[in-house]
Amino acid sequence: MKIAVLPGDGIGPEIVEQAMQVLLALRTDGVRVEMETAPIGGAAHDATGDPLPASTLALAEAADAVLMGAVGGPKYDTLPRAERPEQGLLRIRKALGLFTNLRPAIVYPELADASSLKPELVAGLDLMILRELTGDIYFGQPRGRRTLDNGEPEGFDTMKYSASEIRRIAHVGFAIARKRSRRLCSVDKANVLDTSILWREVVTEVGAAYPDVELSHMYVDNAAMQLVRAPKQFDVMLTGNMFGDILSDEASMLTGSIGLLPSASLDANNKGLYEPIHGSAPDIAGKGVANPLATILSVAMLLRYSGNDETSADRIERAVRQVLSDGLRTADIARPGESTVGSAQMGAAVVAALARQHR
Repeated sequence: MKIAVLPGDGIGPEIVEQAMQVLLALRTDGVRVEMETAPIGGAAHDATGDPLPASTLALAEAADAVLMGAVGGPKYDTLPRAERPEQGLLRIRKALGLFTNLRPAIVYPELADASSLKPELVAGLDLMILRELTGDIYFGQPRGRRTLDNGEPEGFDTMKYSASEIRRIAHVGFAIARKRSRRLCSVDKANVLDTSILWREVVTEVGAAYPDVELSHMYVDNAAMQLVRAPKQFDVMLTGNMFGDILSDEASMLTGSIGLLPSASLDANNKGLYEPIHGSAPDIAGKGVANPLATILSVAMLLRYSGNDETSADRIERAVRQVLSDGLRTADIARPGESTVGSAQMGAAVVAALARQHR
């Protein structure tokens, strides 16, 4: 399996290094993987003037999967829009045809009291958010800025979805729900937006082909409230690009830290780009304190969805649960006064836990 590794900016190289150590440990156990590294985001702009150089895209296109760190940082905020690090990420998603974003939110028993909510509200939470990734207001045209007749500046963006875009993500959502608790909640704003009216119609139509999956609909503002009121009512949440961006970040805090959550962005054939959902955290970059577990868990998703290697994915997830059970904590998940470990120590602990599985 050929993996394109794109460390990116900020803490990206530090956390990706720990994920690569996990892959190397699996390789010694017989898992066949090859890794090649290339720049993306601000690092790529520094090197080439382009946040997604042609050579990086070519490597990603030739690979079976892509493992990424994070992109962005304050030093790039004044760049023209097309040159900003985030555009490299948007462009590679578009170029690879990655239309499904999977964002799990799992509360580990040892960290139930690290959540922003009461432990009894989140203990046992196992939620999957499916976010459509290539449509909606982030890509809709026309968009831009203009000056009104009275001289006032105005910005505008276009929210739109075609029925085929909605249909393909809906099928993925129902298929995943079948493998879980057979419940899918589709999130929209159909009381206001024409885009959402179509979304609800198409999802309902697709749902008829999955009579074994319980389908419900919820307005996005209510869904945001319900996530903090009673999050365990949800199993699979299906929604559009912008709503999914917001809700998945909200869901991350149910788990206690955004540093624990992986993600997968898949095409129609399960080739994917895998990354932690947190950002580049430039304030702690280079300090060796970032939590690598979200990136390591992204490797588990990579092996499961693009590598069809359920065994190795399960091994990684068991190893992560083991180090948390053993009491290891990075600063973002530690209680006040609790001792902490750095990125490298946490990564090494996961590798050691993998090794112990064979004893």
